[in-house]
Amino acid sequence: MAEAEKDQFEDEETEEDAPLERRNKIFSKELRCMMYGFGDDRNPYTESVDILEDLVIDYISEMTKKAMEVGRPGRISVEDIIFLIRKDPKKYSRVKELLMMSEELRKARKAFDEIKYATATK
Repeated sequence: MAEAEKDQFEDEETEEDAPLERRNKIFSKELRCMMYGFGDDRNPYTESVDILEDLVIDYISEMTKKAMEVGRPGRISVEDIIFLIRKDPKKYSRVKELLMMSEELRKARKAFDEIKYATATK
């Protein structure tokens, strides 16, 4: 019985095990733009983008797995990610910068909505 179940699951391919040609290209457009911004050709080789995308997906997967182990079981919080990158000064400062910008944008949207609401009720 266990043998039959094992064979059944061996036939199914996970996204991670799928050949490169069949994987969904999640970040390829953004990676092409980033590569161009960092000095690559306007249209970089598809193979270069694919390799970079595999690296990005692997990094995100590993960080997610580690974050799941650090904080509350089954949940990931921003603090978990900050904890994991605390020893890398570049990543840490960039995350802090992005979090501050996000907070500023949230406050600006809230102020804009209040002004919009105040003028609509007059």
